[in-house]
Amino acid sequence: MASKKVTKYELVDSIYRESHCDRADILFVVDKFLEEIKSSLSCGSTIELRGFGTFEPRLRKGREKARNPKTGEIVSMAPHYVAAFRAGKDLKQALYSLEIKDE
Repeated sequence: MASKKVTKYELVDSIYRESHCDRADILFVVDKFLEEIKSSLSCGSTIELRGFGTFEPRLRKGREKARNPKTGEIVSMAPHYVAAFRAGKDLKQALYSLEIKDE
Protein backbone atom coordinates (compact mmCIF):
# COMPACT_ATOMS: atom_id res chain seq x y z
CA MET A 1 0.00 0.00 0.00
CA ALA A 2 1.40 3.37 -0.95
CA SER A 3 1.12 5.52 2.14
CA LYS A 4 0.53 9.24 2.05
CA LYS A 5 2.80 11.33 4.24
CA VAL A 6 1.10 13.94 6.39
CA THR A 7 3.20 16.94 7.35
CA LYS A 8 2.96 19.05 10.49
CA TYR A 9 1.53 21.86 8.35
CA GLU A 10 -1.23 19.55 7.07
CA LEU A 11 -2.06 18.49 10.64
CA VAL A 12 -2.29 22.12 11.73
CA ASP A 13 -4.45 22.94 8.71
CA SER A 14 -6.79 20.03 9.46
CA ILE A 15 -7.18 21.13 13.09
CA TYR A 16 -7.76 24.71 11.89
CA ARG A 17 -10.58 23.62 9.55
CA GLU A 18 -12.23 21.57 12.32
CA SER A 19 -11.88 24.06 15.18
CA HIS A 20 -11.67 27.50 13.54
CA CYS A 21 -9.07 28.50 16.15
CA ASP A 22 -6.27 30.81 15.06
CA ARG A 23 -3.76 28.90 12.89
CA ALA A 24 -0.79 30.47 14.70
CA ASP A 25 -2.17 29.33 18.07
CA ILE A 26 -2.64 25.79 16.79
CA LEU A 27 0.92 25.73 15.42
CA PHE A 28 2.22 27.02 18.77
CA VAL A 29 0.40 24.28 20.70
CA VAL A 30 1.55 21.54 18.30
CA ASP A 31 5.16 22.76 18.49
CA LYS A 32 5.07 22.94 22.32
CA PHE A 33 3.49 19.48 22.50
CA LEU A 34 6.27 17.99 20.35
CA GLU A 35 8.96 19.86 22.30
CA GLU A 36 7.54 18.49 25.56
CA ILE A 37 7.62 14.92 24.24
CA LYS A 38 11.22 15.42 23.09
CA SER A 39 12.22 16.99 26.41
CA SER A 40 10.57 14.24 28.45
CA LEU A 41 12.21 11.48 26.40
CA SER A 42 15.57 13.24 26.71
CA CYS A 43 15.18 13.10 30.51
CA GLY A 44 14.43 9.36 30.39
CA SER A 45 10.68 9.70 31.00
CA THR A 46 7.94 7.66 29.36
CA ILE A 47 4.97 9.50 27.86
CA GLU A 48 1.66 7.64 27.95
CA LEU A 49 -1.20 8.98 25.85
CA ARG A 50 -4.16 6.75 26.74
CA GLY A 51 -5.93 5.32 23.72
CA PHE A 52 -3.14 6.48 21.40
CA GLY A 53 0.14 4.99 22.56
CA THR A 54 3.30 5.27 24.61
CA PHE A 55 6.59 6.96 23.75
CA GLU A 56 9.59 5.66 25.67
CA PRO A 57 13.38 5.77 25.58
CA ARG A 58 14.69 2.29 24.73
CA LEU A 59 18.29 1.18 25.19
CA ARG A 60 20.05 -0.21 22.13
CA LYS A 61 22.96 -2.49 22.83
CA GLY A 62 26.36 -1.48 21.55
CA ARG A 63 28.27 -3.57 19.05
CA GLU A 64 31.94 -4.05 18.39
CA LYS A 65 31.57 -4.57 14.65
CA ALA A 66 28.93 -2.26 13.23
CA ARG A 67 29.20 -1.15 9.62
CA ASN A 68 28.85 2.35 8.23
CA PRO A 69 26.34 1.77 5.39
CA LYS A 70 27.66 4.70 3.35
CA THR A 71 31.36 3.79 3.37
CA GLY A 72 31.30 0.12 4.40
CA GLU A 73 33.85 0.94 7.12
CA ILE A 74 33.67 -1.19 10.27
CA VAL A 75 33.06 0.94 13.38
CA SER A 76 32.21 0.24 16.99
CA MET A 77 28.83 1.36 18.28
CA ALA A 78 28.36 2.38 21.91
CA PRO A 79 25.12 1.56 23.74
CA HIS A 80 22.63 4.39 23.27
CA TYR A 81 18.96 5.25 23.69
CA VAL A 82 16.44 5.57 20.87
CA ALA A 83 12.84 6.81 20.87
CA ALA A 84 10.34 3.98 20.70
CA PHE A 85 6.56 4.05 20.22
CA ARG A 86 4.01 1.39 21.18
CA ALA A 87 0.53 1.82 19.78
CA GLY A 88 -2.38 1.88 22.24
CA LYS A 89 -5.46 -0.31 22.04
CA ASP A 90 -7.66 2.25 20.22
CA LEU A 91 -4.97 3.01 17.63
CA LYS A 92 -4.34 -0.70 17.04
CA GLN A 93 -8.05 -1.30 16.48
CA ALA A 94 -8.30 1.67 14.07
CA LEU A 95 -5.39 0.34 12.01
CA TYR A 96 -6.68 -3.23 12.12
CA SER A 97 -9.76 -2.17 10.16
CA LEU A 98 -7.70 -0.22 7.58
CA GLU A 99 -8.48 -1.38 4.05
CA ILE A 100 -5.72 -3.42 2.41
CA LYS A 101 -4.95 -2.23 -1.12
CA ASP A 102 -2.99 -4.13 -3.75
CA GLU A 103 0.03 -2.33 -5.15
